[in-house]
Amino acid sequence: MHSDTCHSLQCILPPHMCDAIKLRGTAQQKKMVEALVTQSEQARSDRQSAAPAQFVVAARTAAAKPDREVYDAKSKATLPGGRVRKEGDSSSEDDAVNLAYDGAGDVFKLYFDVYGRNSLDGGGLTLVSSVHVRRNFNNAFWDGEQMAYGDGDGVIFTPLTASLAVIGHELSHGVVQFSGGLIYQDQSGALNESYADVFGALTEQYKKQETAAEANWLIGAEILGPEVQGKALRSMKAPGDAYDDRLLGKDPQPYHMDFFVNTSSDNGGVHVNSGIPNHAFYLLAQFLGGHAWEKAGHVWYDTLQSISNPHATFADWADKTVEKARERFGTGSFEALYTRRAWKLVGIDV
Repeated sequence: MHSDTCHSLQCILPPHMCDAIKLRGTAQQKKMVEALVTQSEQARSDRQSAAPAQFVVAARTAAAKPDREVYDAKSKATLPGGRVRKEGDSSSEDDAVNLAYDGAGDVFKLYFDVYGRNSLDGGGLTLVSSVHVRRNFNNAFWDGEQMAYGDGDGVIFTPLTASLAVIGHELSHGVVQFSGGLIYQDQSGALNESYADVFGALTEQYKKQETAAEANWLIGAEILGPEVQGKALRSMKAPGDAYDDRLLGKDPQPYHMDFFVNTSSDNGGVHVNSGIPNHAFYLLAQFLGGHAWEKAGHVWYDTLQSISNPHATFADWADKTVEKARERFGTGSFEALYTRRAWKLVGIDV
């Protein structure tokens, strides 16, 4: 790990943004990035030690309901903090508490209603969240056991609980963890990030009951600071077009393999090259129409459950998506044919 970058495993603020702040930021912002490195390294260590050696997805239980707990860290680093809301409690006067609670419920609802998965592990795992983590903390992360949300510094980020797509993204890292995992390096790491983006977007779309055509396909649209020139952290519809800002630089995500970024930073570009599978999913959702969670989402979810290859490349994942589309919808089906076409349009032939 290089001490001059934000560690890619945990930062919602991705390493290329951290690098831009190191170049252009104020002394205070540069200090914030240095602190984020240390904090994220600890979170990474926690998450790796929590990763299960085996995973078992239990059979669907008709009466399954989420089990949520929200804690207030009171601007401290120690997790989880003091419990302020548990499952069934009435709403809090603290917006961050309610957003974390409701967001965890929305993620649970998508996975259970649509894919028959009872919480992140398939076995009813309690969804634990801590809010107000550290002071002016520009981060949100899943540490292998629970969620943690910062309030942002009001300049780069506003409170991170405001984005349901970010909540869905981070909790979906837990789904990947309990489904055999994708090694957080190079193309498998970019697939890990992309799966989290896909299901972050689907969580928001399912909550709003939006069609693929109606959705904005943005990740983190609600959390950019008031003076940041951009729409979101990432755009699945138009990778590379999410932001262009004096401090943060320009969105570096590619949408096609012709523009794949070879780099040693960011664990081999996991937050950058994830734009390619992100865009493939977006294209498939547009081709199939209707609600993206119904067909395209099933293909991606089925692929995660069956790929059994933690080092999967984009081509491996693409092959498996076509296989799963054929299994679910039939060989020669519209769904299977357009799964292949979506990958071809981002430069991957299957």
